[in-house]
Amino acid sequence: MDGPAPELTQALPLAGRELLADGYSFVHAEVLQRALSDAGAADWEGFAASWDALGQDQYMADGGRYRSRRFAAFTVSADTVARKPHQPHYQSRDYNRLNGGIARWFEPVTDAIAAHPTTNAIVRVCNTLFTRLTPQERRPRAWHVELHQFRIAASAAAEGRPTPEGMHRDGVDWVLVLLVRRENVASGVTLIADGAGARVGSFTLAAPMDAALVDDRRVQHGVTAIHPLDPSRPAWRDVLVLTFRYE
Repeated sequence: MDGPAPELTQALPLAGRELLADGYSFVHAEVLQRALSDAGAADWEGFAASWDALGQDQYMADGGRYRSRRFAAFTVSADTVARKPHQPHYQSRDYNRLNGGIARWFEPVTDAIAAHPTTNAIVRVCNTLFTRLTPQERRPRAWHVELHQFRIAASAAAEGRPTPEGMHRDGVDWVLVLLVRRENVASGVTLIADGAGARVGSFTLAAPMDAALVDDRRVQHGVTAIHPLDPSRPAWRDVLVLTFRYE
């Protein structure tokens, strides 16, 4: 995935100012959609449909069977997005008290989604924004970027937990959480807390392309459990998570 860095719309600099001031920003779908369209996004339907073919997360220390996912890692610079060989996802227990401390091997993101124009647009828009927000003396030549496709399911018998580890940091520099789809879901409120754990914000990703941007060095984030609006029907919440970390 090569190409020049996209120009940001007038709305995303507002998100950048919020990130600098508060450590997080809630970006409404119509704002992000304009930015992604400018960066060449296409075939949202095909992109979103790939969440129907995720692999079961086998590493849930709470015994839950409600989470499915795929994973990929990339090197990202101003003009290049290069996929790395498939590798495990690792978080220390300092950042993930529930599932951290082990190398977790997830099903890889498919080649079609790794090369998808919407994936490309999301990665490049985030790279442009996060690089501009990083002080010049700390900007890396390239970022280590991890991409996670998550589906959290819920039923009348069992809630779904988007962040079973609770309020947390990911141990990276920047985070994007992008809603792909909510089906028959109640709750799933995104919570933001400062480094001491005091609540500083909350909002709900409700429409496809609603997004949370997080300065992971400054704030913690979490999401409340989801439940089905109609207990007789399946319920799920699909999100894309990108994390950017200095190489």
